Amino acid sequence: MFKDKNGKGLSTGEVLSKILNRIGSMILDFELMTLRWVSHVPSHLFRKCIYRLSGVKIGKGSTVHMWANFFDPSGVSIGEDTIIGDHAFLDGRAPLTIGNHTDIASSVMIYNSEHDLESEDFSAKSDSVEVGDYVFIGPRVTILPGVKIGKGAVVAAGAVVTKDVPEFIIVGGVPAKEIGERKNKNPHYILGRARLFQ
Repeated sequence: MFKDKNGKGLSTGEVLSKILNRIGSMILDFELMTLRWVSHVPSHLFRKCIYRLSGVKIGKGSTVHMWANFFDPSGVSIGEDTIIGDHAFLDGRAPLTIGNHTDIASSVMIYNSEHDLESEDFSAKSDSVEVGDYVFIGPRVTILPGVKIGKGAVVAAGAVVTKDVPEFIIVGGVPAKEIGERKNKNPHYILGRARLFQ
């Protein structure tokens, strides 16, 4: 009889399911490694083409800068005229939707899966993340599963976002709390082209 890592007996069907899951994980790991290699190529056009082939939805005029990392890229959707900074981490294990004209700075980490601390087997739980239009997310921000960031909101550098951020509100800190409000409630700017070799 087969057993899992916790010593629980497994049926033949469960064993087959675990084998198929392991093979799927190895294929995904190989794809993620390949995307990390691609992230070092100093060509926006080339990277965008490969990211799209891997399943990332990238809108017109949007850019993903070098050294970005993905987890399950097919769950990531980026709107139009949006900039993703260098060293960003975008988690697609549950839907990650990023709006139009949104500026995400360097080293931002967006997660939509985390361990369930109350689970007996420490299993993962996932929830979607949504980032609205005209949002600015500062450097080294961490956004956790289930968060919605409203249109025009700003997240200050280094913040850890654990709860929804309303439209046009500015948040900062750990955990992120309201620290201000944007005065321009009708943004219509275009972020423009990305820097050439980033």
